[in-house]
Amino acid sequence: MELLQLRYFVAVARLEHVTEAARSLHVTQSSLSKTIQRLEEDLGVPLFDRYGRKLRLNEFGSRFLRRAERALFELEQGREELSDLSGAESGTLELAVSAASMLPQILREFRKKRPNIQFHVQMLTTEEMSARMNRGEVDFCLSSPPIAGEDIESQVVFIDPIVVAVPTGHRLAERSSVSLADLRGESFVGMKKGYGTRDRLDSLCRSAGFEFYYVYEGDEPTRLKSLVEAEIGIAFLPSSARMPGEKINYLKVESHDLSREIALSRNKNRYLSQAALDFREVVLSYFATLAKESI
Repeated sequence: MELLQLRYFVAVARLEHVTEAARSLHVTQSSLSKTIQRLEEDLGVPLFDRYGRKLRLNEFGSRFLRRAERALFELEQGREELSDLSGAESGTLELAVSAASMLPQILREFRKKRPNIQFHVQMLTTEEMSARMNRGEVDFCLSSPPIAGEDIESQVVFIDPIVVAVPTGHRLAERSSVSLADLRGESFVGMKKGYGTRDRLDSLCRSAGFEFYYVYEGDEPTRLKSLVEAEIGIAFLPSSARMPGEKINYLKVESHDLSREIALSRNKNRYLSQAALDFREVVLSYFATLAKESI
């Protein structure tokens, strides 16, 4: 059994499509198919049920995938540990976020501290983030709500109140607070379903006997404020999103203690490089300062 066979198998198993897997691996379909066939011959069992170029993991394949992912994960951790021990000043931090409003400031501070370390950031839903975390594919997740799991370590770093953002000319703009009933019939801009705060607010609204009407649903939280200012709709936003000079008023929601927990999470089995430790220190320091300023 070869390392290349394992890498190719994991790629095909995740995509369950030879053409797409070959494209992602930058190899030919015939080379990929032959490698998978040799692996199956070595193991003595088929790993996929085949439907033309479309594959589906069978029971053998599903069980072997967990082992293959763990083997590749451990090898990658070994590579990172040796690189760290050798004093390498380069590398890439893999980050995933669902709470992105503070990320620019955090990354700016981290770059000051470790200018030679690169980072790759993905905006993911809670479900996607949990899957990537469990596979050990990211160093840290900055999310709301915290990610839960047997191998996941989550640390709540900030409690951020949720408020209603309305444009300055809105009928509710002169108020300091609103009830959920006051929002009935309003047009909302918000995140797509699957993001923790959105799902929680939708559930809360249904319990009040109606549903929010969304005219925009996206995956870029920073875009919501510009849509509010343009009077496209109103939005639920974290209190920390406020910026001076905005044409937005922020209102508390009456009778509900709405807030989001922002957590820094990691897979406990993933090796923590010195760069990763430095990133965690920057995150904790940033939110500690933010908490003092909000008192």
